[in-house]
Amino acid sequence: MTGITAFVFSDEYMKYQFGPTHPMQPIRLKLTFDLLKRIGAFGEKARHYVPAPAREEEIRLVHSKDYVDFVKRASSVGGVMLDRGDTPAVKGIYEGASSVVGGSICCAKLLAEKEVAHAFNPGGGLHHAKEGSASGFCVFNDVAIATRVLQKKGFERIVILDVDGHHGDGTQEIFYSEPILKISMHRSGVFFFPGSGFVDEIGKGEGEGYSVNIPLPPGTDDDSYLYAFEQVAVPLIRAYRPQIILNQFGVDGHYEDPLVGLSLTTRTFGSVASAVHDLAHEFCEGKYLLFGGGGYDPENTARCWALVFLTVSEAASREEISRLSDTYRPPKSDEVAETVQRTIAEVKKVVFPYHGIPP
Repeated sequence: MTGITAFVFSDEYMKYQFGPTHPMQPIRLKLTFDLLKRIGAFGEKARHYVPAPAREEEIRLVHSKDYVDFVKRASSVGGVMLDRGDTPAVKGIYEGASSVVGGSICCAKLLAEKEVAHAFNPGGGLHHAKEGSASGFCVFNDVAIATRVLQKKGFERIVILDVDGHHGDGTQEIFYSEPILKISMHRSGVFFFPGSGFVDEIGKGEGEGYSVNIPLPPGTDDDSYLYAFEQVAVPLIRAYRPQIILNQFGVDGHYEDPLVGLSLTTRTFGSVASAVHDLAHEFCEGKYLLFGGGGYDPENTARCWALVFLTVSEAASREEISRLSDTYRPPKSDEVAETVQRTIAEVKKVVFPYHGIPP
């Protein structure tokens, strides 16, 4: 593993908050940064960058003027909802959201200009926001905005791998008609937010075959998850031969997370990060952009993200990374494993022919 890894974080991210009782608390971002500092991560292999807030014209690369104006008005007064119930507008939310988006734009520019090999914005990964609406704690879709920035800089073959516990519905919708390879591994949308991300959602027009959804049953463990990743995500990325890989790295699939109900451990997060890092070096000269996302136990989320960052950057010893790793292994379920195997067979049958891969 070679090259500098950027950790992009600003104290302004703390303004991206929805009140003291909301499930998504920005302290998880500060905890991640503080943990990395205590470990001594920043130095020769990893550097901290403080981003500027996104400008309105950058936000409007994805979002409509009417929606941006609505968020500004709501941010100035507070006390209203930005969606149908889980994304409230507190005063200053526009500034907080702009700061987070600015972090992802900073990552994209650092990579495009070859100033770093890899970049991680823990405040990003807000993959539910759509062109004209907020959703699921997400005001602006920084993943999509960073993608538009990269397109303007000449990138065409872009992978967006989403490993959050929830389907990346906003990102999928924004790029549904474009040949950007979007792979989302998430808990099945049957009776679970956002109620999408099924195997038959494959894109349309020029984007047909480029939306790949791997819905997983509750209780999916490391072995089943990594089987799905290795059987579907890896061969698709290889066939696509990307110029850059974007990775929404929500860690709410962790077995201790209160909202999702998957049974993953740090073994999955470290294995995925390591494998995608290697693919980025194989195809993209190392260009690997990681975002945060879900994670609703702040201390556990910080630990998982620190492990991911250190895995990619090699900015700490293996012993230090091991100290961040889980020792507990959730119980396995044969029924869950069989369900995952059936789902993978279905995904291969539906999607692989578009990419010249035998199912």
